[in-house]
Amino acid sequence: MQESVVVGVRGPVPHVALEESRNPRPGAGGPALPWLAGVAAAFTLAHLVLVARGLGLGWDETVYVSQVSPHAPAAFFSAPRARGISYLVAPVTAVTGSVAALRLYLAVLAGIGLFVALWVWRRLLPAPVLALAGALFASLWITLFYAGQAMPNLWVAYGALAATGCFLRAARDPGDRWAVGGMVTAVAFAGVMRPADAVWLVLALAAAAVVTRAWRWPLLLVALAVGLALGWAEWVMEAYTRYGGLTARLERASEIQGGLGWYLTVDDHARALGGRTLCRPCDVPWRHPAAALWFFALPLLVAGGVAAAARARLHRTELAVAGAVGVALALPYLFTVGYAAPRFLLPAYALLALPVARCLLWLCRPRPQRGRRRTVAALLAVALLAHLAVQYRVLDGVADRVRRDTRDLTRIAAALHAQGVRPPCVVSGEDAIRVAYRTGCASRQPGGHDGSITPEGLTALSRHRPVAVLVSGGARPPSYARAWREHRLPDLGRLTRYRAYVAGPDGRPS
Repeated sequence: MQESVVVGVRGPVPHVALEESRNPRPGAGGPALPWLAGVAAAFTLAHLVLVARGLGLGWDETVYVSQVSPHAPAAFFSAPRARGISYLVAPVTAVTGSVAALRLYLAVLAGIGLFVALWVWRRLLPAPVLALAGALFASLWITLFYAGQAMPNLWVAYGALAATGCFLRAARDPGDRWAVGGMVTAVAFAGVMRPADAVWLVLALAAAAVVTRAWRWPLLLVALAVGLALGWAEWVMEAYTRYGGLTARLERASEIQGGLGWYLTVDDHARALGGRTLCRPCDVPWRHPAAALWFFALPLLVAGGVAAAARARLHRTELAVAGAVGVALALPYLFTVGYAAPRFLLPAYALLALPVARCLLWLCRPRPQRGRRRTVAALLAVALLAHLAVQYRVLDGVADRVRRDTRDLTRIAAALHAQGVRPPCVVSGEDAIRVAYRTGCASRQPGGHDGSITPEGLTALSRHRPVAVLVSGGARPPSYARAWREHRLPDLGRLTRYRAYVAGPDGRPS
């Protein structure tokens, strides 16, 4: 029997652990590979079949992609954003402007990322637990929708899942040479994607190291700090080169996010699960409560999984740490940010899926009364099928809405081209970022969070290149554009009576 190390003592104490004797190296070797590969492949295929078709770039995606795409000038990059996702999509966007190619590339990477993040746990948890956890996480409409999106949240989830697994392996096994390096890499990866999320990840893992008195816990704290420093390095350097320093960037980031403070947005996040990718402000009616049933069941299932592990004296530390880190990643979005977006909680869901999977497998465990086991299994199967049906319905609605926007934006870009708005050109006004990218123009705003030019500056630019100001509804154009020529555009979602006020490169109304 192989010797192991107990997490929870002040030093490495070799002995034959109860968990090792009953389940040596759970999930190691052959069994984990086909299980996890199958889940990852199904995840990628499901996104490509159900979501990717006809899906254009969203508003945030356009900002990230434009930073590395030769198709159009880079959009304004606000203080809270990090450039990790731009680096991730650069290999494709540098070669082609095809959104379909980008979706395929990201979907394949998403499947690989899910496999790698779960594979890290193969020596910690049994393969069935890992496979079920991966399937539960991958089947959420949020996960499926963002699998091919140029957005950072799913990649933070992978980084957090991998970092926690590497942390537990390093804490348990002094002979695992790659665990510390993997933890540093995963934390740095999460930091490059979303610096603030990486801070909460590191704080949670550092607390776990201290509380459990894990083997060589001071080294783990140093490794966590190194990973965080590497992940933050580019963001901090950019703070000094573009935003006037780190403090100024943090203050500006908080301002753009509505001012970080004490908020209670649990109900907003539940409401957003009905199909809102951003709920800001989230004062909308709660029309689809069934879509949030799993959200309210999640704490009970997580607690059940941890309790089942404690009762069986198997994988107690692993599931407790996974649950604690998942909760730590959710807390800032539930209580310090004044609005909701379902993608914010993806890192938490990825980690909480592990104890949930353990709970569901425990509920289906063999029992003396065979009929009772069958009843429980049947009820769980019905509940899971209903859950999947709700997830698919929400996913289909969200994807369909984005496809309609994509078609509208294509027609808007064609209408602007017909009015002579062609590169080099500038677009300002409502939804200027998405429209500008599709017309090959720069997007510039004279006010708001993306303010990067004055009205006088826009007027001056119109003497040298086409400039279009976009207005919707009954709003009047800004004073400097009222003499410009008005052109009716196709409506864009909720933006009805959409119009462009265009000035020609010679400064006269076109």
